[in-house]
Amino acid sequence: MKDYYEILGVNKNAGINDIKKAYRKLARKYHPDLNPGDKAAEQKFKEINEAHETLKDPEKKKQYDLYGSLGARGASGPGPGPGRGGDFEGFDFSTSGNSSFGDIFETIFGNVGDQRPHGTRRGRQAERGEDLLYSMNLNFMDAANGIETTIQVSHKQACVACKGKGIDAASKKSTCPTCGGSGRVQKQSGFMKFGSICPNCGGSGVLPGAPCRSCGGDGRVETTSRLRVRIPAGVDNDSKVRIAGKGNAGRNGGPEGDLIITIHVTPHKVFRRNGQDLEMSLPLTYAEAALGAKIEIPTLEGSSLFKVPPGTASGQKLRLKGKGIVNPKTGANGDLYVEIRIVPPSTKDLKVRELLKEIEKVSPYDPREELGR
Repeated sequence: MKDYYEILGVNKNAGINDIKKAYRKLARKYHPDLNPGDKAAEQKFKEINEAHETLKDPEKKKQYDLYGSLGARGASGPGPGPGRGGDFEGFDFSTSGNSSFGDIFETIFGNVGDQRPHGTRRGRQAERGEDLLYSMNLNFMDAANGIETTIQVSHKQACVACKGKGIDAASKKSTCPTCGGSGRVQKQSGFMKFGSICPNCGGSGVLPGAPCRSCGGDGRVETTSRLRVRIPAGVDNDSKVRIAGKGNAGRNGGPEGDLIITIHVTPHKVFRRNGQDLEMSLPLTYAEAALGAKIEIPTLEGSSLFKVPPGTASGQKLRLKGKGIVNPKTGANGDLYVEIRIVPPSTKDLKVRELLKEIEKVSPYDPREELGR
């Protein structure tokens, strides 16, 4: 068997430009007009042309690389001329016995039966329905405490007319006109012929009947339903809640898909969320911070009595254990962190100013003492 790459003096990974360049160089060297009466040069020139005619054509080159014999008679030698089928001309790569070249070419070129309409071989198998995506806006408190609500979704349900089969019950089975009942068709690719699964019947050789007129053969029809859904406590922004079996109906008895709800939470005017913990700011007067106080503050469960210890400083954070967001997976609650913010009184009143100065005289202190260290 001739090695065309060796004849041209190039490696197997050579590109088209390299192949042409090598051919032109060798053709000038061994051309009969430059070597009159030299039979060896004439034979070498024929081999160079033969190799070039095959390797310059991407399709021929590909088959030569795979099988090593394409082009031995497909170039300038005896047999079919360039552009004809070469050694493969008229060869049928369809099924023969338990093994076939058809199976090889289905692997190389892909199974054309994969692109068949519903109602063919694959369409008659049970298939799970698609998942549905739904976006839901929740206020902060509903997301934190959980909510049960009604939503409206468009989805596909099994066709009543054909019972989800996609076939008109009144129609009868018939022989597939595309393959004549064999389940396979002949495909032509350039100079090669090979067998493949019939794309019309999916290889069964039989058409199950006319498509259902109600669903167009899909076995499902579009409908709108109202669903009662429960959103668990503790969901966060962009959380996803999966409602099993509430997506599109499956085909041919396949299971339903799921409904996937993406949550979008609006911010709260008091609370800030940090994972499962909550944060809030609590304004206090000078007296409340200095002397201590009991103040009602909001929580997720309603108002709660909060104790401010004497001498509390502005910016200090106090914790209420277990008053945060519940973890929907573990059921454990986070904490509520209260940040103290001391608000000074208005000094427009002259008496207020005098009293503040009196306090400074009675209890002088330097809050910036540590800055000088």
